[in-house]
Amino acid sequence: MPETTNPTSKVRPGQMHLTNALQYRMPLAALVSILHRASGALIFVLLPFVIWMFDGSVSTESSYERFANAFVAGIGVVPAVLVKLVVLALIWAYLHHALAGLRHMWMDVTHRMSKDQGRHTAAATLVISLALTVGLAGKLFGLY
Repeated sequence: MPETTNPTSKVRPGQMHLTNALQYRMPLAALVSILHRASGALIFVLLPFVIWMFDGSVSTESSYERFANAFVAGIGVVPAVLVKLVVLALIWAYLHHALAGLRHMWMDVTHRMSKDQGRHTAAATLVISLALTVGLAGKLFGLY
């Protein structure tokens, strides 16, 4: 028996090919969800760096001076600017991951999120995490 198609049903896209991937407009909530996963992966990958920073900042006075000097003179062949950029990436990752995680938990607890509310909370997550990151970047790079 042949399948009947409903003329009023929505036509769903098939496979996404690389040639038309740039034409697809991803919803903001999907971007926040993907960035939530990416920020979690970044935090995981840079965990040894975080442990080194913590150890260097609390072990002894001389280790703290080496730690603080890494932000001024760098670490070996790695310049201080690159160290600060890695720390700034970690700052963004923690802020975004925390805010997106709170957003996801709120959605799980309430079960009452409309599409419009999802868009607004996704935009708020991006704006707040980026604004806080820019503010902390100013402090990290000595602007104030």
